[in-house]
This record gives sequence, C-alpha cells and structure tokens, in this order.
Amino acid sequence: MANKYYIKTFGCQMNEYDSEKIGAVLSKKNQLTSTSDPNEADLIILNTCSIREKAEVKVFSDLGRFRELKASNPNLRIAVGGCVASQEGENIIKRAPFVDLVFGPQSLHRVSDLLNQREISGKPQIDISFPEIEKFDHLPADESTRSSASVSIMEGCSKYCSFCVVPYTRGEEISRPLEGVLNEIVRLTFNGVSEITLLGQNVNAYRGVMSNGEIADFSILLEYVAEIDEIKRIRFTTSHPNEMTDNLINCFKSIDKLAKAIHLPMQSGSDRVLSAMKRNYTSIEYKSIIRKLRKVCPDISLTSDFIIGFPNETDLEFMSTLNVMKELEFDYSYSFLYSPRPGTPASYIEDNILNTIKQQRLEVFQNLNATQGRKYTESMKGTVQRVLFDHYSVKKKDTLLGKTDNNRVVEIASNSDLLNKFVSVRIVQAEEKNLKGEILA
Repeated sequence: MANKYYIKTFGCQMNEYDSEKIGAVLSKKNQLTSTSDPNEADLIILNTCSIREKAEVKVFSDLGRFRELKASNPNLRIAVGGCVASQEGENIIKRAPFVDLVFGPQSLHRVSDLLNQREISGKPQIDISFPEIEKFDHLPADESTRSSASVSIMEGCSKYCSFCVVPYTRGEEISRPLEGVLNEIVRLTFNGVSEITLLGQNVNAYRGVMSNGEIADFSILLEYVAEIDEIKRIRFTTSHPNEMTDNLINCFKSIDKLAKAIHLPMQSGSDRVLSAMKRNYTSIEYKSIIRKLRKVCPDISLTSDFIIGFPNETDLEFMSTLNVMKELEFDYSYSFLYSPRPGTPASYIEDNILNTIKQQRLEVFQNLNATQGRKYTESMKGTVQRVLFDHYSVKKKDTLLGKTDNNRVVEIASNSDLLNKFVSVRIVQAEEKNLKGEILA
C-alpha cells in the first residue's frame, strides 16, 4: 500500500478543489501523506483538464515520464482523474497499460476504494460514472487551517456551447442542496476561514433545494452565506451571462461582503460568432448586463474569457471583439486561440482561416488587454482597498502578502498581527499586477 501521494493538477479552480478533496480522501481512508516530489511518491495522480487542445497528449506525455519511475519501483501506482479520464476512459489503459486507476470528476470520492480494489485484484480499475452529487456526501471535511477556501456548489453544465467538452466530461448541471453548502462553509469557519469562493461550471445557474422543499437560486444562496458572521468576503466563479438575473446583479449593491469583482466570459464580440458558439446572447445583451452591474456597483472590476480564431472568424468579427474589449474596459482577462475538442459540434466546422492570422490576432488582443490591465492597476494608486493578508512572501523577507477584491496582490512590511485578517490599506505604489500599501490606522 502506498505511503505518499503526488497530485498534478491541470485546468480550472474546480480541478484545484477536486484535487484537494482527492487528497483528503486518501489521507483519511488510506492514511497517505502528500508530497511535492513525484520521485518519492508511491501513488501519482494526474487530475486532468480537457478544455484546451491536445490536453490528452500532455497527459500521455506525463505518463511516459512516470512510466520510467514505475519501472524502477513496481509498487508505484499511477492514476488518471478529471475530465480527460472521463473523456478517454478505457483508452487510457489501452494506450498506457501501466496506469492503475482511471476515475472521473464525479467519482473522485471513490478513489480510495478503487485503489484498494486494485491491490486486491491486481488489475486496473476504471470508474467514469456520473453519480450526480453523491460525492459531496462522501468527501471528508476540510481540516486545513487557512483564511481563504473554495466550496463547489454544483456540478456539470447544461449550456452545450458548440466549442466546449465540459457537458460531456462532467455531465449536466446539478446543484447541491442549500443546507449542504451552508454546512460545509460553516465547518470551514471553525478552521479560521473568512473568505469563501463559490465554484461551479456555471455557478450562477445554481438552483439548490432548501429544507422546506423550495428552490434557492444563486442570489438567495449569496444572501444566506452573507449571514454567516465569520465570512467577511464572498467570491464566485465562473458565471454565465444567461444566468445574470436582476436579483443577482442587485446583490452587488445589497451585500457588502460580496467582492466588487466579477468574471463573466463573453468569448466574442461578434454576434455571428456568438451564435455559432451557441452562447445564446448577443453583444448588446452582454453590454446591457455590464451597464446594470456598473449602475449598482460603479467600481466593480470586470474580467472575462475570449476565444480568438473561432472557425471562419473574419477580420471584421475579430475587430468587433477588439472593440468590445476597449468599450467595456475589461481588466486583465483570459484569451485563447480556439482549439477543436473531439466530438463537439464546432470541431466539425471546416475552417478556412490560416493559423498565422489567428496568432497575429491573439497577440494584438492580448497586447490591448495588457495595456488596459496596467491602466487599471495604476488607477488604484491612492485608493483604499479591503485586503486579506494570508501569507508571507517567499522572495521578499519580512513582507506580508494579501489580495484586494479584484485579486491584485498587495504587499506591506511584515506584521504578524495582520496575518489572516482583513485590513483597510491605502495603495501607495502600483506596478503591473502588484501593489504596495500602507495600513490605515
């Protein structure tokens, strides 16, 4: 039986959350301890993501390196979890027979049982089933002591954007009961958590059953979380424009604990491209949401996701995306070249645009976004920000680091009395994404 486990995590915050839970299961049920060095691990887990192109290629590349470790240590166990595992299933074992476990995002709570069955049978174990939200009833409580933590409130996605593989790897949208989410958050506060991030593929599509049988939407969940005294700041990601209800928008005015920042993927500024992506909103409708948000919360920070080079994107359509970036003044956002995912509707579209042109467009877009991000950072100089200081700098001695509502890192001279506390800080220096501040009396 293994003594130490090593997890390599790919992709989004949902995967980061899942990796933490995998570790918790292994620690509690198999008495394993974590290591950051795969060379000393007895169990290696790749928690994979299938959003980007060639994700499975990267996984098999890593597996190739770990195969050498297994050759020198026959007792080493190797597992593949996450979305690539869900997508590829038995093909992983066929291509890499030395892999011992394959499990999907919905069956990660069974990793201990799979490991035990592998030892008993001597054969690889596969579980890529979709048992809805069963895993949340079987995951150990988070016992780590920290000031910030994430809580997954739902699983899957039912939007079926033409470019995205998530509905096929994580299943349909299914929300956890309201009481279960609140109980997990309350337990986290016992360990010192004061900032919570609510996670979901489309987190604002949350529809959780309440104890009285009624359904709570996302705005109601936020109101309940805000009533927990120990929670001082609430974040959430990732949102979908189609679920930005007026009630949710008004939360940015009525809930002081809600961070004045939102990540709201737009993907494109072109209505034709948005339609081809099956996003089910227009550029004007997206802009209307932003106007409403800025009306109730004028200083809200807006970040987004953009896909550049969707099949047959024209110069004019790219310019529409570039123009909306300028018009809405997005802060530092994420942008990627379109990459076809196997089996998705968009992967069957014949594309006539040269890759060199797409690369040029991405560079132009990212340069504009970097300029706007720097401008936003500079505008914060002289402002007073709410900062949670949660760790010390590794590179700078006697320096304490924390984050603002809009996820900018702020550094101050070390003061142990401020660790894991929210503090009002005046920004005295601003550069790129980093800020220096002074504590207000």
